[in-house]
Amino acid sequence: MKILGISAFYHDSAAALTINGKIIAAAQEERFTRKKHDPSFPANAVKFCLRQSGLKIDELDAVAFYDKPWLKFERLMMTYYMNAPKGFKSFSRAVPVWTKEKMFLYKIIEDELSAAEKYDKTKLKILFPSHHLSHAASAFFASPYNKSAILTIDGVGEWETASISYGENNNITLLKELNFPHSLGLFYSAITYYLGFKVNSGEYKLMGLAPYGNKKSERTEEYKKKLKENIIDIKQDGSCWLNQQYFDYSTGMRMTKNDKWFDLFGIKKRDPQEELNQQYCDFALACQQITEESVLKMAETAKKLTNSDNLCLAGGVALNCVANSKILLSGLFKNIWIQPASGDAGGALGSALATEYIYFGSQRQTDENNDIMQGSFLGPEFCDCQTEEIIKKYNAQAEFIQDENELLAKTANAIADGKVVGWVQGKMEWGPRALGNRSIIADPRNADMQMKMNLKIKYRESFRPFAPSVVIEDMKNYFDSETESPYMLLTAQVKKNICFAPPDNYDDFSVKEKLYYKRSQIPAVTHIDYSARLQTVNEKTNPRYHNLISKFKDITKCPVLINTSFNVRGEPIVCSPEDAYKCFMRTEMDYLVIGNYFFEKNKQPEYKEKTNLNRKQEFILD
Repeated sequence: MKILGISAFYHDSAAALTINGKIIAAAQEERFTRKKHDPSFPANAVKFCLRQSGLKIDELDAVAFYDKPWLKFERLMMTYYMNAPKGFKSFSRAVPVWTKEKMFLYKIIEDELSAAEKYDKTKLKILFPSHHLSHAASAFFASPYNKSAILTIDGVGEWETASISYGENNNITLLKELNFPHSLGLFYSAITYYLGFKVNSGEYKLMGLAPYGNKKSERTEEYKKKLKENIIDIKQDGSCWLNQQYFDYSTGMRMTKNDKWFDLFGIKKRDPQEELNQQYCDFALACQQITEESVLKMAETAKKLTNSDNLCLAGGVALNCVANSKILLSGLFKNIWIQPASGDAGGALGSALATEYIYFGSQRQTDENNDIMQGSFLGPEFCDCQTEEIIKKYNAQAEFIQDENELLAKTANAIADGKVVGWVQGKMEWGPRALGNRSIIADPRNADMQMKMNLKIKYRESFRPFAPSVVIEDMKNYFDSETESPYMLLTAQVKKNICFAPPDNYDDFSVKEKLYYKRSQIPAVTHIDYSARLQTVNEKTNPRYHNLISKFKDITKCPVLINTSFNVRGEPIVCSPEDAYKCFMRTEMDYLVIGNYFFEKNKQPEYKEKTNLNRKQEFILD
């Protein structure tokens, strides 16, 4: 079967195309339009998937959309009805959009596909699997397992905000669900909003900020107590009840009722540009710990209901790698697999796989060891001729290095010399993490590198951690982990033998004191709590990146690199050679490697685009 999956109209729209269950291509629309979290119909992503597959729309067996718009509209209307007359302003904005556009989604999809190419509308089958089924399918059907418990947790789909299912062969059976307005994902997003970060974008900042909180502080415990007593009630099965007196997302224009939160906690909603003091850090920690408690209890319930050795995870909350690791360390399941595009973008893939296996009833074959994600390298790739076009367009200076060993040696030596390198190779990654094909890379041994990359290259908050890429052969020498983490969705503690013991008063350090304390031999990737968001690199799935790290190890004895996404704050990860060159020239990166082309910053002509803007204007907060 040839199936095109689509997600759109909320955030992170995307397209994915499968043939007989094999993923041919998948990409988010934001990478083409350069609009972060672009919610519009993924016209560019659809065209890319069709080109990559060589198919015409008329050759597709079905197009699948990742949720059921009528059920979502039902939830919207029921919510306004139950809360009337509150929420009229929100109602007056939302309903016209639905009555003019979203209620006619079938026709919108038909028309958008017609804009891509002509096809016979009478023959095209358009299907609408539910939102959480699409999430569940993106996890289970892409995983290595023939049987597995499935846990999906996000903000909200149609009605569901979390679900527990059981997958076997080509079937997924729903066992338990949590419904709107009670949602762990919306709770986490509400805290994200209150701490001054963007909803559906800044949740990972909250996760990164939490370790700066003081675990021994009475204030942290007081925040947690007040949250549990007044705002969120975690049930024994992991589901949660949210006190709607403190929230405004159901019918209002904000996530929280800020005056009530201030009265309860004594801290005001943080302005996005305001300095992060210890109160905000302790508040973030309390929220993260409550989230971990809920996720772990949901996992325990999934285990009780299925008695499976395997667990598959998807939904936006599955991007919380700290919570994922709590499940792993609990020993509840022998194996855990997490969809690398766990958010709404992944729904495009899930809807296609659900159509393949559930609607059409195709038989699924697995080997219990390997997933079908191909390392998550499913996006566009570019030939040398396209890089040459950019060189001519910008009068750029670049050296073409034919010999791979020479290219890797030159790059590794530059990194070892304290330089920062933009690295663009092969197919773009699927999901929010750069995994070594659209990455900015540097030396993790350099104690100043985290600050340098945050402030001078990424132009983002200084507290934000960076992830380590380690060759799989050396993982256990540097990190306390027995489990591969190819998609950067698990954390692990840095090995004690390469760490420097913290002083007795470490927990009482200020945010800046913690940030600049040297914690290990790889300080730039060792977070405040001595953990790291780990990416293991396998030669089988990404040979060039694996070889680069190995070459760096030959030079330095260190088999680890800093790996962060190739973008600056407020923009999507780069897709094309032109995206990469523009980002390279607008930041203080030292070198850029696109394929076999090696660019040195000090040899480039003056870059004149957007020179009239200062950094705060150009790189908006994300």
